[in-house]
Amino acid sequence: MRKGLWLSFAAMFVAIQLFAQNEAKEKKYLIAGVAFYNLENLFDTINNNGKYDYEFSPEGPRMWNSEKYWKKLGNLSRAITALATPETPIGPAVIGISEVENRSVVEDLVKKIDETLVAEGKDPWNLQIVHHDSPDLRGIDVALLYNPIYFSLENVNNHRLVIPDDPDFLTRDQLVVSGSLLDKPMGFIVNHWPSRLGGEKESSPKREAAARLSRHIADSLRRDNPARGVVMMGDLNDDPFNKSCAEVYGGVRDREQVTHDGYYNPFWYILDNGVGTLCYNGKWNLFDQIIVSGNLVDNSDPEFQYWKCTVLNAPFLRTKSGKYKNYPHRTYSRNNFLNGYSDHFPTQIFLLREVTE
Repeated sequence: MRKGLWLSFAAMFVAIQLFAQNEAKEKKYLIAGVAFYNLENLFDTINNNGKYDYEFSPEGPRMWNSEKYWKKLGNLSRAITALATPETPIGPAVIGISEVENRSVVEDLVKKIDETLVAEGKDPWNLQIVHHDSPDLRGIDVALLYNPIYFSLENVNNHRLVIPDDPDFLTRDQLVVSGSLLDKPMGFIVNHWPSRLGGEKESSPKREAAARLSRHIADSLRRDNPARGVVMMGDLNDDPFNKSCAEVYGGVRDREQVTHDGYYNPFWYILDNGVGTLCYNGKWNLFDQIIVSGNLVDNSDPEFQYWKCTVLNAPFLRTKSGKYKNYPHRTYSRNNFLNGYSDHFPTQIFLLREVTE
């Protein structure tokens, strides 16, 4: 096992105790967080891409300038560093992100995260970036950040969603990153599925098509290496119980129901208990999902397993008062700058690797 992985041992006491309650012999685990966060329109201030670049420029209706841009980066970095937990004190091993304009804004974000950590007297995370320019009409992409202490990158692919009945349709590509996490083979699929523009029912076929593509990719990764765990994450613009997630992708609600070749969606139970990641007209949705392959939950590899999931909805990420009290504290309300974070809360799962050496 790589020496760097031992850095997290100091934070494993909680997991050790949790498992030791039912074990005659104490076990030790390495813990890796895998997170996702929709950053809500992280655009730079340069107008070079038409309508949406004009909107997010100093001359546009939002008067998007360097001061606001760096405030947003500072806010996002505070949110992302809050994803660190007592079990994962140096933050998530992998973070999928969406609604980023280009690689440059992601590089600025990574720098700001380290500046935030250093200002708090902590070591920088030195996150690495995987990014790809998508053909999306709004000019936004998905990307993946990873900590090389935990994850070793091996391969990157990008898959375009094609709608045969709508050849002019363009959306975000699906980013596929494979490598080893805690020295175990892993694949990550980062998504931002088509929106509900035009109505939930009317637009559902596009998300179902995105789900079919994601499931095809996930199954292909597992056929290529049956020992590989697969995590599909993203802003899916649907809830766990919607057709795209539950039927087409096949993410089941209950851990006991998942098959070895199937997929488990732990955030379905979270939503059933009234917790979401975004709110519209007083109703909570949980679009920001992380779905894991069955071999990570069925104990087929008892040394490497899914543990738990969370929604980061800390008070500082919530609107403090008014009509939208407790909604995610977003950057803008129409064209009014709110100096917030995002209109989505981040999500995170935790994976355990038993240490047997």
